[in-house]
Formats: sequence, C-alpha cells, structure tokens
Amino acid sequence: MSAPVIVAEVVRSGFVEGYHHGSVVVTGPDGTAEWSAGVADRPMFPRSSHKPLQALGMLRAGLELDGELLALAAASHSGEAFHLDGVRKILAGAALDVAALRTPPDYPLDDLARDEWTRAGHAPEPITMNCSGKHAAMLATSAGNGWPTDSYRDPEHPVQRSIFAAIEDSSAEKIASVAVDGCGAPQPAITLTGLARAFGRFGAAAPDTLEGRVAGAFRAHPEWASGTHRPEAALIWATPELFCKGGAEGVYAVGLADGRGIAVKIEDGASRARKVVMAATLLALGVDNEVIRAQREHPLLGGGNPVGAVRPAPDLARRLDALAARSAAH
Repeated sequence: MSAPVIVAEVVRSGFVEGYHHGSVVVTGPDGTAEWSAGVADRPMFPRSSHKPLQALGMLRAGLELDGELLALAAASHSGEAFHLDGVRKILAGAALDVAALRTPPDYPLDDLARDEWTRAGHAPEPITMNCSGKHAAMLATSAGNGWPTDSYRDPEHPVQRSIFAAIEDSSAEKIASVAVDGCGAPQPAITLTGLARAFGRFGAAAPDTLEGRVAGAFRAHPEWASGTHRPEAALIWATPELFCKGGAEGVYAVGLADGRGIAVKIEDGASRARKVVMAATLLALGVDNEVIRAQREHPLLGGGNPVGAVRPAPDLARRLDALAARSAAH
C-alpha cells in the first residue's frame, strides 16, 4: 500500500533538523497519471484548491462574472481593500449585502491588510474571511436562480449540487465523501490524481469555455485570486502558461497550458513545503524562470539572517531528475 514519502527537508546551519512528508502527482494532457511520489489514488480534501472547480459549477448554474470578480469568486483572498470592495460588488449585483454572508468572522490573511483593518478599529468580520468571494458568488448564483440564499451552504442546496457535478466532471471521479470546510461550505473528497487532472483540463481549456474563463481570470488577475504579496500570484505573474491555487493542509495544484496538471499534498499541512515541492516539480517538467527557482527553497532565518532552507528531499530530487530526463526526451 502506498504511503506519503519524505518530500522536503529542513536544513539549519548545515544540519537536517526535520522533514516534511507528502505526495505529488503529475498528469498528462489525456488526464492519466504520468508520474507520482507518495499517495496519488486515495481520496483527500483539496480544500481551497477546489475553488476553480466550484466556480465552474456556479458558472454552469448561470453566475455572470468574468475577469477580476470571477478570480475573486475562486479566491482565498488576502483581505486587501480591493478584495473587500469586490466582494461587496458581487453581492450588490445580486441585490444583497454583507449581512447575507455565512462565512465565519476572521481577520484578513495579509499582514499589512490585517494591521490596517485593526488600526481602523475593526474586529473580525465575515467579509474579511478569505473565502468571502466564493460565498458571495454562491449567493449571487442562488439569487439569480431564485434559490434560497439563507441555506446556500447546505450540501443539498442546488448551488452545491451544481458544484458537486462540476467537481466530478472535471476530476473524472466520483466524490468519495463530503465534509464541512473551514468556511462552512461543503468540502468534497477526490484523489490527488483527480485534482491534478482537473487543473490540467482547466489549464488547456479554450478561452471561450467556462473552464477557460476561470483559468483566464486567474492568469489575468492573480492578485485577485490570492493577494498582492502571495507566492501564488508571483508564480502566475512570472509564468503565463500556468494557473495555480493553494489550499489548506498543504495542498497545491497547477494547470499548464499544454494540459499537464500537478497536485501536491503535504501531510503536516505546511505551506512552506508545498511551494518548494511544486517549484521543484515544475522545474523537472521544463517550466523554468527566476521566481520558480527562488520558490524551490524556503529560507530559514537565524538572528534575522538566512541560515538554512526548506528544500526538496534528496530522494525526491533524484526522482524528479529522472522525470526531467524523461520530459526532455519527449
């Protein structure tokens, strides 16, 4: 039986002080798993990496958003002022206001945005919770169809049924289980392979398709899909051929324009390790730029100075070298 493997090591002052276990899978343009390490075929919760697929379900149900507001509908936003204005705009388009949101109160994710929010005398609010763009879009979809807006988080609600269908279609899998996500919305389980397959399909989709509209919104407005200071935005800005979405508990997914997909799951939930593993995998696939090379290591500080890094584990690096050689041969 497969199990997570050591994917990253934590090195401080030349001493390996710890490891991150996890799994990673690469799917080809036809959706088949071409390479993997760890567990690729066991159901897991993609968490916020599901959001592009959830946005697809809402577009299918008639949601009328494009551009930055569509990116926000699939975002784990940082709570910057433009994000909050965008949430209000989505709600206003459906004749709703922030009182309709069922997101739990929270502070902005971004440090600067949080400081500004608290200096202004604000407490945690539903709109500053990072999933409020998705929830606003669920509300707008429901209002546009005449569906109830007070129960939009219910797994049996029509907007959630449309989302479930989109997830199953995109991943080419049946949902294995449904949990409650941190924001209170339903969270379906699929495999890591299914998640990579879905992102590959979005990445290669024609711009005039619903999937292509979602991927295009991310590519054109990455700061709306995450935040101005987030590594996901930096990756998309530097790499126009991809789009990506991170999720809680160490999940990260990328879709490439040629139809390849990549999905990563770090067992201990560390976001610092997920970006390292993703960057190393992109380099092995021949996707290379300065930002990707920089993200391949996460710096560790001692006394305010760099003293080490989280970096790909040697065994994973060797396996990725073999993947790189195979990719170059093709």
